Amino acid sequence: MRVLVTGGTGTVGSGVVGELLGRGVEVAVLTRDAAKASRLPPGVRAVEGNLLDPATVRSAFEGSDALFLLNQVSPTEAQEGLMAVCGAMQSEVGHVVYLSVHDVDQAAYLPHFGCKLAVEEALDAADIPYTILRPNNFYQNDYWFKDAMLQHGVYPQPIGSAGLSRVDVRDIAEAAAVVLTTDGHDGEIYDLVGPEVLTADSTVSTWSEALGREIAYGGEDMDAWERQNAQYMPAAVAYDFRLMYEFFQREGLRATEEAIERQTRLLGHPPRDFTSFARETAAAWLGGSGAG
Repeated sequence: MRVLVTGGTGTVGSGVVGELLGRGVEVAVLTRDAAKASRLPPGVRAVEGNLLDPATVRSAFEGSDALFLLNQVSPTEAQEGLMAVCGAMQSEVGHVVYLSVHDVDQAAYLPHFGCKLAVEEALDAADIPYTILRPNNFYQNDYWFKDAMLQHGVYPQPIGSAGLSRVDVRDIAEAAAVVLTTDGHDGEIYDLVGPEVLTADSTVSTWSEALGREIAYGGEDMDAWERQNAQYMPAAVAYDFRLMYEFFQREGLRATEEAIERQTRLLGHPPRDFTSFARETAAAWLGGSGAG
């Protein structure tokens, strides 16, 4: 079986690549960065290209039995996703697994969410088998906050108190590999979530215990948050993320028991819990291995 993975050098995509390799799948990764291509695992074929380039869209999907479609958050996210759907359809790819967002239809006005909905609708309209994975906020996003927590004792992700059913990226990668390599998933939509509802307070409490020091919540001054983050990402993306966090603060993003049970059946084990993730990560950070 031959699977093409987009976003295969990032946090989620690299996990999917590893899970597929472990199942004996022939994997190719589409990347626009030749330097990243050189760091792919042994046996993974690099396909250099850009989903905004019609030449890539016409050629990159040829010979693939399946596609794992992950589009990086960017102002061109929707265009890249739709171009990929067209390329997969024209190359007669047998199955597309698309990484969307949990409860994406609850906030379609958010640019990142609306982009995902557009691609979901395109897959449904295209003559191609597909499966949609809808993950919650990732545990592994906290890797970005290593220095803030270790050096300043602050957790800066403004997730609020309404609660998120955050998910371990390892569960996402495993779910993707399962639906790519087994039958019975065409047309299905799977929520990918954690086993508990996490708030800002519970998150900083867990990190405080794991790191052995007091971690404070950075608060919810979203004007300051947007100004600071616009220094490190495109202004449109910082604005998008601001709106998303404000939605989380107001409404939360919580899983149903049915979704958790369905995910457990899909994976064959319960969702990984946040406390275990934090303890593993803290041990790696404090041990100097540089995890994340």
